Amino acid sequence: MARVKKGVNAHKRHKKVLKMAKGYYGAKSKTFRAAKPATMRALRSAYVGRKNKKRDYRKLWIARINAAARMNDISYSRLIDGLKKSSIDINRKMLSELAIHDPAAFAQLCETAKKAL
Repeated sequence: MARVKKGVNAHKRHKKVLKMAKGYYGAKSKTFRAAKPATMRALRSAYVGRKNKKRDYRKLWIARINAAARMNDISYSRLIDGLKKSSIDINRKMLSELAIHDPAAFAQLCETAKKAL
């Protein structure tokens, strides 16, 4: 059997990592040894960032809903409780959109929630 050398595979792997490391500072974009941990860290941070983005958006929606609810003389928690009790199923993203773009409809939802409490 002929001997198989791993040069081609190693070259492919190195090229892949260096391509991901484009734009990094100094040796991190030029040498494989420095680029590998930098790209691993970047990929890990990107993964965490995708999870954090969901958290941040939910926090933003809740802040917007709370602000709009208080203009209608009800707190956020009482609004959500009232909507649940009156079996209105609407997510926080849509509630915040209503609060911004259609205050009249949001005011009606607030009244419905107040009646349910």
